Amino acid sequence: MQSEQFQLHAEIEQRHWWFVARRRILRHLVAQVLPPSPDTTVVDIGCGTGANIAALSEDYRCVGIDTSAEGIELAKKRFSGVEFHHGFAPHDIPEAMQQADLVLMTDVLEHVPDDFRLLSDILASTRPGTKILLTVPADHQLWSPHDEVFGHYRRYDAQRLHQVWVGLPVRTRLISYYNSRLYPIVKFVRRLNQLRGAATGAAGTDFTLPRSSVNRLLEEIFASEARVLTQLLEGRRTTGFRRGVSLIALLEREEGPVTIRDKPGHITPDLFDPQSDLVAAGV
Repeated sequence: MQSEQFQLHAEIEQRHWWFVARRRILRHLVAQVLPPSPDTTVVDIGCGTGANIAALSEDYRCVGIDTSAEGIELAKKRFSGVEFHHGFAPHDIPEAMQQADLVLMTDVLEHVPDDFRLLSDILASTRPGTKILLTVPADHQLWSPHDEVFGHYRRYDAQRLHQVWVGLPVRTRLISYYNSRLYPIVKFVRRLNQLRGAATGAAGTDFTLPRSSVNRLLEEIFASEARVLTQLLEGRRTTGFRRGVSLIALLEREEGPVTIRDKPGHITPDLFDPQSDLVAAGV
């Protein structure tokens, strides 16, 4: 992300339907696995301009870190209830990582060339029982100038995302596509942008703030998916959404050493249970 995109996030993320609905879903899932307490620590890796972690700051001790000095400065100016750091996780915040009860990574893995190495580094820095809640953009068919301006290396499908933690000491609590109900609209817009060779929104992105009535409707449609994701997390559903603009996963760190990896794992019969992990994503 460049300066223009950080400024755009700071300007619209408190109002734009996509940001607001995603925060509502994240807050709902966090509350299911982490009882509110000022002694409970949530660390947001790649926190950007800070709105996601700030949304949790009334219920938890919150720490945010980002590699962008500009993003952190914008976050500090807007959200006083969060401890923000400029640097690289996990190495620049070792104490916070050891104290973390939940690590948040919202649309981070697609920004790094080696997502396998990053996740294994993060797991190695946490203690057993720590939850990892992460989201990534999904569906290669949606690749567009929007991805390029944000510096994405990839979009994911459920199997590719699952491979990032295969063989590591984690339990998959949840994996599903989401932002599914608006998928046809997003796909149509992205297809037009692919043909045009340019994004339709501000700062080279697809983000445009609709008029308030439309913005609210889109927010409610997206946020309504929290019910399905909660049922999946609680075991009251066996499948999630079968397609979506994004993917969401909740992992739990288990006992055992972490092998630091810099290459893909491989799904083999002894590691992949078709009755659990990817079936939860509906694939």
